[in-house]
Order: sequence, then structure tokens, then C-alpha cells
Amino acid sequence: MPALHDIAAETELWDTYATSVFDPQAEPSFRWTQYEGHGPGPELLGDPERVLEVGCGTGRAVAYLAGRGVKAKGVDLSPVMVGKVSEKWAGTGAEFVCAEVLEYLGDCTETCDAVYSMFGAVWFTDPGRLFPLIAARLRPGGVLVFSQPPAIPGAYGPQGMYKGGFAGRAMYTYRYSYRPRVWEHLLLRAGFTEAEARVLDAPEPGHIPTLIVRGVRGPGAATPGRTPTPPTGGPG
Repeated sequence: MPALHDIAAETELWDTYATSVFDPQAEPSFRWTQYEGHGPGPELLGDPERVLEVGCGTGRAVAYLAGRGVKAKGVDLSPVMVGKVSEKWAGTGAEFVCAEVLEYLGDCTETCDAVYSMFGAVWFTDPGRLFPLIAARLRPGGVLVFSQPPAIPGAYGPQGMYKGGFAGRAMYTYRYSYRPRVWEHLLLRAGFTEAEARVLDAPEPGHIPTLIVRGVRGPGAATPGRTPTPPTGGPG
């Protein structure tokens, strides 16, 4: 059963996150993993003219692509973060929108060549609702690529998560964790014709690896807004 999100509570959570992690001295960068200089780069997106990052956070990846001539837009739930990144990356050509990702994708009519998420909105949004909406916004042959930590063994589906410690105001969200084969199944069921999910080991043995998933949208029309129930993620 999909988790019930409190958007106002999540907005407060991500506003708090924005205040704590935003670095005004940061430079544009693009990486899928949590380790500097590790893993693949933007080549996983192909050669796009227009891209969308869902849950863009600090906006560094959006600014990186925009600085290389790509029409790059980022969507984030936090008005605090969007205000900071819009000012920080104003000279790069990057565009930022403050919106809840499901509402944004359901309302917009633009199409793009690639949608991506780096430890972002794909991790925190029900894929049964999100993936069909993304497929509808991709041009035929367009790609969805996302990265996040892999599921903890035995913990699949929506996982409740408190943020900001375990005392004080209760700020929480849900993250979605599945085995690689289940992520592939969810993409194929949402209208993607190719799907590959893999776990990339950390550069140091025993450290947390990174799940990287890539799907290619087929030529058929996607159906925005359909809400299939995701599998539990156990078998496979």
C-alpha cells in the first residue's frame, strides 16, 4: 500500500535540510554516487538537448549540464532550497521550479530527452505513481536514470525515515527501496521498453554501495496518472 505523504511536513523537512547542506562556495558537479570521483558521469543520459532533474537539491548537477549547453531544469519541493539555488546558479542558464514532483509532472506539458534523480525524488516518491508520469514527459527514446542507496536486505517497499535526529520535532518522510530486478519490473510496467538496474560497489570495501537504474522510454504513448501497486520487492 502506498505511503501517505504529508506534503507540508515534508516541505518543512526539506527546508531544514536546505539550510544545513547548502554550500555557497560549491561549484557545479555531476556524479551519481556519494563518493567523489567514483562511478559513471552524465554519459548515462545520452546526448540530451533538454533534461529535468526531479528533487534537484543543491542544483549542482543542473548547473553543470546547463553550463555545457543543455537546457536543464530542476524541480524541488523546498522553497528555501529553490531560492538558494536560483540565486547561486543564475548565470549558468539553469532553471529551477519549486513544486511537488507528482503535481508538477501531472500538470506540465513539456517533453524532454532525459529525466534523472541523484538520491532525489525517485527515492522519496511512490514509483507506481511517479514512473508513468515521467514516461509521459519523455520523448520516445528518452531515458530515466536515477541513483540512490540499494535496499537494506529484507527491507523493501516504503520505508519510514525520521530526519534531524530522534528528539525534538518529528520530521519524517518515506523512501522507496526494492531489489534491482523489481526496479526493472516497475519501469517496464510503466511503459519503458528497456530497464537495467545494478549495484555499484563503493570504492572502499565494506562501504555503502550505490544503486544505479536506467530506463528507456518506448515509442508508445504513456498514460499519465495511472497508479499500479508496486510489488513488495522480496523475490528476485
